Amino acid sequence: MTEMSVAALFAALFFATTAVAAWYVFKLVRGRASAEAEHYSKLIEIQDAHQTSREALIVKESEVEALVRENQGIAARLQDVETEIKAERASNSLLQQELATLKTKLSEQATHHQEKLALLEEARSNLTLSFKQLAQEIFDAKQANFRDQSKEQLDGLLKPLNDRLRDFQARVETAYSEESRERFSLRNELKSLREMNTKISEDALNLTKALKGESKTQGTWGEVVLERVLEKSGLTKGREYDTQMSLKSDEGSRYQPDVIVHLPEGKDIIIDSKVSLTAYERMSSTDDEMVRSQALAEHVQSMRSHLKMLSEKSYHQLEGVRSLDFVLMFVPVEAAFSVGVHSDESLFADAFSRNIVIVTPTTLLVTLRTIENIWRYERQSANAQEIAKRAGGLYDKLVGFVADMEVIGNRLQSVQTVYDDAVRKLSSGRGNLIRRAESMRQLGAESSKSLPQNWVETDEAPADSVVEDSDDNHPKH
Repeated sequence: MTEMSVAALFAALFFATTAVAAWYVFKLVRGRASAEAEHYSKLIEIQDAHQTSREALIVKESEVEALVRENQGIAARLQDVETEIKAERASNSLLQQELATLKTKLSEQATHHQEKLALLEEARSNLTLSFKQLAQEIFDAKQANFRDQSKEQLDGLLKPLNDRLRDFQARVETAYSEESRERFSLRNELKSLREMNTKISEDALNLTKALKGESKTQGTWGEVVLERVLEKSGLTKGREYDTQMSLKSDEGSRYQPDVIVHLPEGKDIIIDSKVSLTAYERMSSTDDEMVRSQALAEHVQSMRSHLKMLSEKSYHQLEGVRSLDFVLMFVPVEAAFSVGVHSDESLFADAFSRNIVIVTPTTLLVTLRTIENIWRYERQSANAQEIAKRAGGLYDKLVGFVADMEVIGNRLQSVQTVYDDAVRKLSSGRGNLIRRAESMRQLGAESSKSLPQNWVETDEAPADSVVEDSDDNHPKH
């Protein structure tokens, strides 16, 4: 009984322990499942947050890539702007150098012109002094009676000379005044040169973009721009320059230069305006860097090809043209020249080695203005030489007149000598006619008139006295 109770007790205890253990295990398992569920829920939330962050990161990366591409575009445009700025600075430097050269030449020409004016003024003063001294010597050498009789004639002869001298002085002063005004006007024109250059460049660029690569239209348009520059230069068509002249070479080939600019002393400068800007227009109208680079290379090659073609024409050997050894190649767009020279720094030097100078509207206008000033000074110098030549002719006329006056004086002196001899024969010596006639009057000869008293007194004077004083006592005729 006891053993069964103990066994039952142990069995009850075992089942109780098992139940407790099972309950504890069930509770433990239930708590762990709840924790795992909570942990899984948090993991799901973390994954959702991570997915949201990842999506936001993808969006941000897209935005960053867009910003990077935009930054690259801005950097490319900034590089283009820097290139254009460098080109403009190079063009501005060339313009400043040419302006300084022009000012130096203008100063030298003004100094030379001033020296000419000083020489002309000195010559005028010396000529006037010589005329005065010569006239004074002429007047002092002649007798008072002859001086009184010829004064009116001399005044009539010397008045044109005085008028010519005054006219000469007026022309010299006018030439100096005009030179001063022209120098001031030139400074004003140089001051407005940049504005004209900007206007010409803008018009040229707009029209170049509108040409769409038509070479024939470009050539015609280049000639139009060149004609506008020639009109602004002050040169006269048909006098200082000619256009589209048909000329023949030694081999018989026909050439037609765009413009021939004439210089003093029979020299000429030929200007060619047929450079192609097709590649430059394509480069300016695209944003594709690869296309721009290719078009730039073609533009430089086009300019080099045109240089080679010009060097082979030998314009200086054409009949009727005494050209200098170089030709001006006109590029109607400033930027086209700047881009070409910036891309190929040896382009300008290679052109110069072929006796070709590349010019733009700005540099060509400065060159033509310089030529116009040279022509102006040449005409002023020619006028001064003509004035000096006429003054020399007038001086020669005066020398001839003085020689004639000396001949007249010598002849008058000869007449005076003959007259004095006749008077001495009439009134001196024993038995002269006056003494005889006066004796007959005193003897009672009737007469209604009487001899002048000085003649009678001369007859009564000694013969040697009469001869000595005849020049003072007898009237001159």
